[in-house]
Parts: sequence; structure tokens; C-alpha cells
Amino acid sequence: MGLIYPPRLLIKSREAVALGMWSSCRYVLLNSFHGSKARGPKEKEASRLVGQAQLHDPRKSDRQPELNPVRSYRSYTWPPLKRDRILVLGYHAMPADVPFLLFFTFESHVIGATKRRRERHNMDAQVEAKYREIFTDLTLDSEEAQELIEYFSNLNPPPDKLVWLRATAFRLGSEFLSDDTDKNVSLIRAINAIVHCLEKTCMVPAFQEGDGAFDAEGAEAKIRSLYEDLAVDADENEELFEYFQENTPPEDDLVALRATAFKAAVDFLSDDKEKNVALLRCINVVVHAFERVALRPKEYKLKLSPEFDLTVPLRDAVQELWKLDVNRLTADVDYKINVQGGKKPYWKEDNASDPLFTYVDKSALRRPTYRTFMDLLDNYKSQTGTAERVTSSEKKENWDFLNAIMETAPMQFCHKYLHSKIPDKVPPSQQEFKELLYDIWFDLYKRTSGGPLDSSGFEHVFVGEVKNGKISGFHNWIQLYMEEQKGDLDYRGYIKPRGRSEAATDSNDHVLTLQFSWHGVEKSVGTSFIGVSPEFEMAVYSMCFLLGEENNEVVLNTGTDEFVLNIKCYTFNKDKIGTSFPEATSHYD
Repeated sequence: MGLIYPPRLLIKSREAVALGMWSSCRYVLLNSFHGSKARGPKEKEASRLVGQAQLHDPRKSDRQPELNPVRSYRSYTWPPLKRDRILVLGYHAMPADVPFLLFFTFESHVIGATKRRRERHNMDAQVEAKYREIFTDLTLDSEEAQELIEYFSNLNPPPDKLVWLRATAFRLGSEFLSDDTDKNVSLIRAINAIVHCLEKTCMVPAFQEGDGAFDAEGAEAKIRSLYEDLAVDADENEELFEYFQENTPPEDDLVALRATAFKAAVDFLSDDKEKNVALLRCINVVVHAFERVALRPKEYKLKLSPEFDLTVPLRDAVQELWKLDVNRLTADVDYKINVQGGKKPYWKEDNASDPLFTYVDKSALRRPTYRTFMDLLDNYKSQTGTAERVTSSEKKENWDFLNAIMETAPMQFCHKYLHSKIPDKVPPSQQEFKELLYDIWFDLYKRTSGGPLDSSGFEHVFVGEVKNGKISGFHNWIQLYMEEQKGDLDYRGYIKPRGRSEAATDSNDHVLTLQFSWHGVEKSVGTSFIGVSPEFEMAVYSMCFLLGEENNEVVLNTGTDEFVLNIKCYTFNKDKIGTSFPEATSHYD
């Protein structure tokens, strides 16, 4: 098949190849390493390929080098910066058909694979583009409505995403408000149609029979009263919720009641765009209260793409989890961090005068998996050696969290993947799998020999502990944010990358190695995922633990960066999670 060209040669030589300008029969060195110390296994492999290829002169023999460049190149994930440092050689004076074969081979196996790795599953962007398409012409006929229902069905959003999907229709719709009243009426109808399709696809009535004395006219009057001042405060919102609880419509009237919220709003449209934007916000509040009482999400079931192979290695499975994590927050949009100064772990000075988190969207933290996760953070005592006691309400909170995350794609994938890999350890039943998760994460054990039951995997990894005057565990960004908000945590700066060739640490990094103090106790170095959902972390760490490896190297492409990670996972008491966390070994843009 011949030697395959890395990207730089392909780019620089494409025109020459097309013109057949191959003038000599020698190999030419195009790039060199920046220094021998920088050579890693990937560069060495490239150098080995080059060395073997140099032994062969195509003018003197028909024998090809005994190597399989496709397999060799595909066996590695090539970080962008290191790709540019590979030793590359190119054929010159080759037959006209050979270069094209080499281009095709490399592009299909390496460049294609790189692009696939860089594709980021972004449900948010897909949905926003779909909504904008609808709002552009302000019409949604019956055929288009059916297409939208099929779109939502194929999208298969988890329960946590439904509020965002509805609220986004209002947020983007406000951008299409104009001075034309007729167009604004059409816009409100279009938003209503989107909400109707979403409810029809992803939700079901919360009960079969409503209040027999339901007063439709009274409900409309209640809704209109909220639109009069174009603002709904917290008290009015709660009052509306209670109203729908006491006056619940029967199943046959659900669609009509939701449509009433939109129909009544038409009478409150004006020539003032700001007032119309406020009106859309009010409609959203009314619909939210209605859905909160009268509807519930359908049972979620993961739909894996047909081509996905559950036998893939862990590194591919973790990348799939990233793709499935539609509940992840978007950097610089849903949250903002200020990384400030870098430092070495042993530096004593504080290189960050400001907090790490400058903004987090509070509404995102109200999503079911985030909310139930945060309910657990105050259930533990940080000092090891102090006995933990799990109350009945805390046990219920543990189960509420497990039930919530099992309604998400990452955890359902985690279950399917583990059962396919280790069916003797991971049962096919989702309920039995949840019981297994409870055992490995929430069962208490003795962190110190002879001590009380003072620790659990969940407490150590996500909440953090203090042992012998040092912080141990504490690898969760939500806990970092919450403790920083309370004034109990002081961010002291990020830990500088080990190599000069690595990417700079910035606000869109989803993996951060940092130093901080908590209640006056310092953690000199720790690494956390940033912005990811609780279900993503639970899935990653559960897979690593149950597959039984202490060191799990993965290459995670976040869409903006590429991290080479070692997911550490240590066992305690043979069958419990002692700790698990990511260790960033390399970072590339």
C-alpha cells in the first residue's frame, strides 16, 4: 500500500500531486522534531515507519516495506500539536496513480478519523437551528408539524432537557418579534406548535382524570391576570402552580388549556418590542407551571446508533459518553470561569485573587440530575474518623439521585456497556444495576482501620474529606462552585502544564487541574471535569471501577480541546469505590 502521508505533506503537496509534479526518486524530509526530548511513543512510531521506508528505493525493487501504515497510524490518536512534529517523508517521482492512492488511504483512515473525533454532539445547536428555520417563515402546517414530531422522536431528549427545549423556543422566538402585529401573532402560534409537538412526543398526562369541577373560563381569567403587568414574580409563579394543582384539567382538556395560554396572550401584544419579549416570558412561565402539574416526561430509553459497537475499548466508550451528555453545560454560556494565574503544586503563593466561577446559570442547576445531586452534598461530615449516619430522608435522596441519572443517556449507556463487557458482574435489569450502584457508591465503610463507618465512595469523590490535615477526594465542579459561593473555598490558581508544547489553560477547558483551600485546609493539586453533568461523571467512574482497572488512559475530545487523561480508580474494601478522578497528562487545542 505504501507509506502514508501525514497532514502537512498532504496539504502542501496537493497541487503538486494533481499536476503530476514528482521529479525525483528520493524521499524528502519535510519536518523535524523540535528536540529529541519531546519524542513520545507516537513520534517514535512515525520515525520507525520512516526508517523502514527509507530502506526501500522504488526504482530498484518491487518489494515494499514490511509495515502496515494504516494499522500503525490508526492505532494512535494524534493530538494536533504533535501531528505537526512528526517526521514525515514523501515519495517523489512516483507513478501518477500512486499519490492519489496514498492520499485516499491516509485521508480516509487518519484525517477522516480526526474529523470524526472532533465532531461534537451538540443537541443545543441542532435544536436552535431547527427552531430558527421554523421562525423564519412563521408557519408550521400539519405536514411540518408531523416532521417536527418525528424530529423530536429521533432527537430522543432525556427528561432533564425538556424544560430547556421549551424555554429555548421562547428565547429564540423573541428574536423574531417585529413591528408587524400579524407576524407577531404568527410567531406566537409557531411557538405554541413547537410546544405542542414537544409535549406530544416526550410527555404524557400525569394522571388520567383531572378535577371534575375544572373551570376553563376561570383558568383563562387567571392566565390573563398574569399578563396584565407583563411580569410574574416568584410568589405569583408559586400561586399559579398551586392554582393548577387545585384546578387540574382532565386529559381531554390539556391541549386546550395550554393553547389558551398562547391565545390569550395575543390580546396583549403591542408595538413595544420589550413589552412583547416580556409577554413571551410570561407565556413560558404559565406553560411551565401547567406542564409541572399536568404532564410528566415519558420513560426515557437510550437509542444507540446502529453502528455503535458495545465491544469497543473503554477510551471509545468514554468519548461516546461525552457525545451522549446533552445535559452538560456550555462553557462561557451556561457558566464562566476565570482561571487567572498558573502555578506549580509546591508554590505557596495564591495566584488567583478572584473566585474561579464568575457565573453559573441557576436554572441549569434546577434540572433533575443536578438538583438531586446537590441535595446530597450536605449529607456528610468532612472529617474522617467521624462516624457518618444515613437518615431515612438521606437514603431517599440517594435513591432519588440514582433514579434521576438512570433516566439519562450516559447512565443507560454505562449500564449497556458494562453488561456487555462483564455480564457476570453487571445484571441486565436496570433496577438491579441501580442497587449495584448504591452498593459501590453509597454504602459506608471505614476509611481508617479500626475507625467508625466514616466514608463512602460518593462522599470522597464528589464531596471531599479532610484526613490528617489534608484534603482528599473533592473532584467535582459543582461542589467547588457551591463551596466557593458560601465562602468556604478559596481558589488559588491552576496547575501549569508539564510541557511547553501543551495548550494554554483557559475558560473553555472542560478539565482543570487546580489548587485550592477548603475551610483553611489546602489541596495542593487536584483535577476535576468542569461543566459536565453528574450523570457523565457517575458513568465514567462506574465503568472504570467495575471494569477493574486502576489506570485507564483515554483521549477525550471536548470539541475545543483534546485531553489525554488517566482516569484513576482505586478500590476500597474489595468492592467499594475508594476514589476516582481524572488525571490530565496532556492537553492540546
